[in-house]
Amino acid sequence: MSKLKIELEVNQRKVVRETEPQKRLLDFLREDLNLTGAKEGCGAGECGTCSVFVDGKLVKSCLMPVAKASGCKVETIEGLAEPGQLTPVQKAFHKTGASQCGYCIPGMVMAATSALRANPDAGIEEIKERLGGNICRCTGYTKIFEAVEMARAVIAGDMAPAELEEDAVGASYIGANVRRLDAPSKVSGRLKYAADMRMPDMLQMQVLRSPHAHAKILSIDTSEAEAMEGVACVITSRDVPGQDGFGVFVHDQPIMARGKVRHVGEAVAAVAAEDLLTARRALSKIRVEYQELPGIFDPQEAMEPGAPVVHDYAPGNVVKHIPVRKGDTAAGFAAADLVLEDDFSTQQVEHAYLEPEAGIAYVDPDDVVVVISPSQNITHHRHMLSHIIDKPINKVRFIMSPVGGGFGGKEDMIYQGMLALAAMKTHRPVQLNFTREESLIASAKRHPSLVHYKMGLTKDGRITAIEFNMLSDGGAYGMSSEGVMRKAAILSCGPYEVENLKVDTTAVYTNNTPSGAFRTFGGMQAQFATESMMDMAAEALGMDPFEIRRVNMMKIGSRTHTQQELTTASLDRVLDAAEKASRWETGAPVSRGSQRGDLGGPDTRAPCTLGARINQPDVAAGKEKVA
Repeated sequence: MSKLKIELEVNQRKVVRETEPQKRLLDFLREDLNLTGAKEGCGAGECGTCSVFVDGKLVKSCLMPVAKASGCKVETIEGLAEPGQLTPVQKAFHKTGASQCGYCIPGMVMAATSALRANPDAGIEEIKERLGGNICRCTGYTKIFEAVEMARAVIAGDMAPAELEEDAVGASYIGANVRRLDAPSKVSGRLKYAADMRMPDMLQMQVLRSPHAHAKILSIDTSEAEAMEGVACVITSRDVPGQDGFGVFVHDQPIMARGKVRHVGEAVAAVAAEDLLTARRALSKIRVEYQELPGIFDPQEAMEPGAPVVHDYAPGNVVKHIPVRKGDTAAGFAAADLVLEDDFSTQQVEHAYLEPEAGIAYVDPDDVVVVISPSQNITHHRHMLSHIIDKPINKVRFIMSPVGGGFGGKEDMIYQGMLALAAMKTHRPVQLNFTREESLIASAKRHPSLVHYKMGLTKDGRITAIEFNMLSDGGAYGMSSEGVMRKAAILSCGPYEVENLKVDTTAVYTNNTPSGAFRTFGGMQAQFATESMMDMAAEALGMDPFEIRRVNMMKIGSRTHTQQELTTASLDRVLDAAEKASRWETGAPVSRGSQRGDLGGPDTRAPCTLGARINQPDVAAGKEKVA
């Protein structure tokens, strides 16, 4: 392919290069000039991590062809200040703690710089508007907005520049506002994430993924791809020298599909080539013959007799069932004045970390297989990989690169084994960078769950019994499902003292995208159901929602659902603080609005109650029941 000559000015330096014509400005900056401060978060101009200035205008470099930038003046995050120095905006981001994982921060700093260049007196609403094209997954934006306002004050002379410098912490760091040690490298774009790293003679990997949710693999023909110029190797499950099965709790997941595929997007083969374009072209040369199988996509149907079996070892498709029993629920419901019963569901959720999965593998001079990736569980990954590649543990090394957001989604090993196999086969470093589409289709998600809940209470609001049954969609592989079900069971009934309970949490296999670790690790699904039931109970009994929680909350001396005696407890202080912060004493909110309870006018709606859900009292039993 003929090269394209590019002449432009980058960070006040004239640059003349010949490059591939299909490249975007982002590719040119990162690959040709090694200016990796601009990141690729989405490749679609949505997230803003790739923001740079072109002729003074803020642009998304992933959307600009490099040819269009020829003759322009380009400024990247690396050009805002001299090496070792920071601009007022960067210093303010450091001071307020606006950089957490840091992946979005170079683009966010560029957007903030653009806002203050356009209007040094920009108010908070204008700042929010001008930063609206940049996404952050960690901070909640508050610290970012505070940083921009602080930088604005320094630029305007309303705040001394010295106030942006390091704060003194005195004799102790405890209770002090201590800055992150890695913030300067994040706000300046100098920190190297896995996709930013370069090694001599490094190959690029691309992965062939299944278009089917459930299918037998009848044959894989890689000969045409292997014969292509520039292709260093093609790997499949046949290249695994050891035990091809891994997972956090159950080792049910192969490095690449072995025998059959179990979800759309599962890796089937991978190519390592001299460049990304060659690797992608080679994927189209791999011939895979499938025989489609019936799929199962509903967790309830997965447990029915005759349902398609996802894994032979689990004919009932059950990944893990966690039961918890305490007291006598039958007696507890018999003692109740009110019985509530309802169903709750939560959906699959994508982690949406700004850094897509990436990694590098190589074999060092001592024949140690080294994997660099933003893994949140490197020790476990190392032990699993040693069995997969059939090497002693001292010949396997994992290095945790900076994590550009994880939230649990980078705990499960998904692609590191493919990188290791390719590095061993080629004796060269190999890099794999997921696209955002690959990240969405192949990474684990939060478990979708169905909860059937039954709660008995006395007239004064005390819980007498709970039956809690959670069914979760574990997807195609076990991953962290067992741990998630265990945590959900432990936290199922909330921080409330319940003498009689019956808890069952179950994860099942389906042919959906695998489910794995996510913040709260099963607790969110459980607490959504429990706290909803508490509000419903308060309304049915005519009680204040805070009061019904005070009646039931665990105290010092209480026993948890798993019979642990509490020697410390602070729930009363937490509840008091929540009540005060919500200004509950002014009256319960009646609607969402710009202010608490503000409807923007008179509320003409009928009050929302559970009255329609409560059946006539059971005269014989002296109880009310909610269907």
